[in-house]
Amino acid sequence: MDSPNIKATVVREYPVSPLRVFNAWLDTNSIGHWMFGPEVRDEEIVSLGLDPRVGGGFSFVVRRDGDEVDHVGEYLVIEPPKRLAFTWGVRQDGPARSVVMVKIDPAGDGCVLTLTHELHPDWAHFKERVEAAWSLMLNALAKTLK
Repeated sequence: MDSPNIKATVVREYPVSPLRVFNAWLDTNSIGHWMFGPEVRDEEIVSLGLDPRVGGGFSFVVRRDGDEVDHVGEYLVIEPPKRLAFTWGVRQDGPARSVVMVKIDPAGDGCVLTLTHELHPDWAHFKERVEAAWSLMLNALAKTLK
């Protein structure tokens, strides 16, 4: 019997509309300021490409420590401005993919984003690292939305 997936979860509040936060996930210019690149961590963006439709994919290639890393996935759910889900993996690691779910709820004059990254039980030891990485990116997103 398979063990249940491990859920890494990060919650972040933003003082802007849910749609503005949602759109930041599907715009390569925005992604290059908060998800990847030198504003987020010590890396160089090689290419950012996406096809924002259910069944469409993305490829975010960065260079870290001289190695190119290609983050890839497929969009599973796109429901502006409240839900987004996609697979997540690194091309160099093979076909194994985890699933990331983003939920955005209105809250006062802004919104609350809840990100859940489901990891295979074999990756349970990476849960805190995954939460820290997404926290870093979601904090960078807050800076780009000001």
